Amino acid sequence: MENLGLLFDFGLPLLILMIAYFIGSAIEKRHFANIRKREDDLHGFPVVSFDTMPDDWKVSSSNLVTGSIVISLDYFKRVIAGLRGLIGGRIKTYEPLLERARREALLRMTESAREQGYDAIFNVRLETSRLANATRDGKGTAGVEMLAFGTAVKFASRFG
Repeated sequence: MENLGLLFDFGLPLLILMIAYFIGSAIEKRHFANIRKREDDLHGFPVVSFDTMPDDWKVSSSNLVTGSIVISLDYFKRVIAGLRGLIGGRIKTYEPLLERARREALLRMTESAREQGYDAIFNVRLETSRLANATRDGKGTAGVEMLAFGTAVKFASRFG
């Protein structure tokens, strides 16, 4: 009977962590595959961080464009990050989360510009913010928002 109690005390949380790990990994892999495909589709669309346009860009119109996303950590990564927080150092479990958020926000901004008929985006900037607390004591994060914004332009003529 005591062994059954130990199984529920330790086995069940471990099982939940393992399930969260496999589901989270599958979702992350699928999202990265989707990002790669969309990046390939947008290949060649100029998106630059220059704060002034190149001199050879002759522009007929411009507008602010944005793209944002909120991504949540899976429970397994929260636990690993919490353990890493005890000893300090690089929290590798957060890095794919931030990479996915950055790339997705840039894609959404670029797709928005293209849908509106713009030819390029310059002065691109990124902002990140933590959104929700993962625990009642206010430590940790349940998700991160990434905002990409820039100036979209339509070319009157690009060269000359």
